[in-house]
Amino acid sequence: MPLEAPLAPAPERVIDLNNRYRHHGALAVLEHALCDPQIGNIALVSSFGAQSVALLHMLSVLDRSAPVLFVDTELLFKETLTYQVELADHLGLTNVQIIRPDRSALFARDTDGLLHRLNPDACCALRKTAPLKTALSGYDAWITGRKRFQASTRLDLTLFEADDQGRIKVNPLAHWSSKDVQDYIANNNLPHHPLVAQGFPSVGCAPCTSRVNAGEDERAGRWRGQAKTECGIHFENGSAQPGGLAA
Repeated sequence: MPLEAPLAPAPERVIDLNNRYRHHGALAVLEHALCDPQIGNIALVSSFGAQSVALLHMLSVLDRSAPVLFVDTELLFKETLTYQVELADHLGLTNVQIIRPDRSALFARDTDGLLHRLNPDACCALRKTAPLKTALSGYDAWITGRKRFQASTRLDLTLFEADDQGRIKVNPLAHWSSKDVQDYIANNNLPHHPLVAQGFPSVGCAPCTSRVNAGEDERAGRWRGQAKTECGIHFENGSAQPGGLAA
């Protein structure tokens, strides 16, 4: 049996993938991402946050056994942890993998659990970015739920982009609006994150997420009062990477 040819560098594949799928809808992009040989071994990364249910539902329609990586920073709302379990069961997802921070690293750098107050970037790196990087080491690509409307750093987001580890990031919902997400959730009668009804349209770690007031941006409650707008997962070499290398 002949050996499979190695994948071309991610930036080259990103160009081709964006050209081929630029006019496809979210579900079609996700379906192709799960089986396109140019993408390779792939996992969906989900926060099980306020809008996560839309993409998770799409995945459940296509392949309930596909790997879903959930990073438990150990600073999440208890409601998020409960929602993760209940939603995975509701959708029939059979391969949800819980990723947690390295115990020795936590002991060395955040023994009292207060690093988020002193250095929120370091806290995100310790509890979220580093564990996910390790978990993704066996994959060629990963699926995210990012959307252009969510932040100024995401305005040029494309369906496919390359990260600095040689993997491809797939963003099926890149072009969706907030209304698109809410309509999808309503039309499919999907369960909301319990904190949404309490004024949390975007949900992250408990110490760094606050309620959003009427008229504020949906992500105004994330790291309120700070210049920080991203956890760091989608940053490369210290900079946000909204659109990939050539897409």
